[in-house]
Amino acid sequence: MKALAPLLLVLLLAGCASEPRVMRLEADAAESARLFPPPETQEVPRYRYLGQLLGETNFKAANGNRPTGRRLLEIIVGLDEAHEKPVVLQRPQAGTVDATGRVIVTDGSRAAVFVFDEANGRMDLWERASAEHRFELPVGVAMGRGGEVLVADATLARVFRLAPDGTPRGEFGRGLLVRPTGLARDAKTGRVFVADTHAHDIKVFDDDGKHLATWGRRGSEPGELNFPTHLAMSNGTLLVCDSLNARVQGFDAQGRATLQLGERGMYVGNLVRPKGVAADDEGNVYVIESMYDMLLVFDREGRFLLSLGGTGAEAGRFYLPAGVWTDTRNRVFVADMFNGRVAVFQFLGGE
Repeated sequence: MKALAPLLLVLLLAGCASEPRVMRLEADAAESARLFPPPETQEVPRYRYLGQLLGETNFKAANGNRPTGRRLLEIIVGLDEAHEKPVVLQRPQAGTVDATGRVIVTDGSRAAVFVFDEANGRMDLWERASAEHRFELPVGVAMGRGGEVLVADATLARVFRLAPDGTPRGEFGRGLLVRPTGLARDAKTGRVFVADTHAHDIKVFDDDGKHLATWGRRGSEPGELNFPTHLAMSNGTLLVCDSLNARVQGFDAQGRATLQLGERGMYVGNLVRPKGVAADDEGNVYVIESMYDMLLVFDREGRFLLSLGGTGAEAGRFYLPAGVWTDTRNRVFVADMFNGRVAVFQFLGGE
């Protein structure tokens, strides 16, 4: 019997690995039916809360139960599931969605990149920035050329290039970047934009990492920046969270400031400490107002439309949110940093 134990263990482990799993956004029925604005306001709902991404807990057996092989293994070898700790988000910073639908999230506290792979029912954790370095403070993330994943590490002061499977492929910005945070890429031109927060500018690179230009300098005039953070592309315009100037600026292909969203103030729709910025394919611009734990929605001309959120841990509320991003299905993802999750909303359409 003892001789059979190792073989039995191997077979059970193989059974655990082979059982199909699916990714599910965590939300109960009441939460997933929540609309914004709520119906009682008599306004047309524009967004629906879908749920949240937390980590390994989002991946369940396809039949809704724990895998049979895993249950048998626990019984035989005495594993106590109560003492197992799933890998979960700690302080998510920013994210993107690749062409296959994987949701890729940076986590500064975990010093890693989380990859939520819905199609294959698995979550991967990428911890290595290069062969020599682990990530220390990954913040910005964007899709690069040929499916590469670009990650800006604020502490290592470089942008790292990763293969689609997370294998390090290279880096750029060494000796030039001071504290890179936000990251965006224009797929049409192959230019990569890096928000260098402590340098108060945007550095522009090509896909090979060659430095092409630097936009902006410290100040409050149009085109000047004060601790820029997150970036996003919208129809050829680079959107920049100009955080300590309490605004979002839009730059054209030549680096000229052509758009300003928001203004400093205390009313809903005003900005105090904007962080994340994103845009969907219908021209809506999303801005994280971190001071008041809000997601603000503007139109393509910079007019304020509506707000979601407020301080809290329940569905649709945030606690010190950071990044925001969208996908081709017009889902909106919010890195709800101090709640340790990514909140997901569906844009329902409409003007």
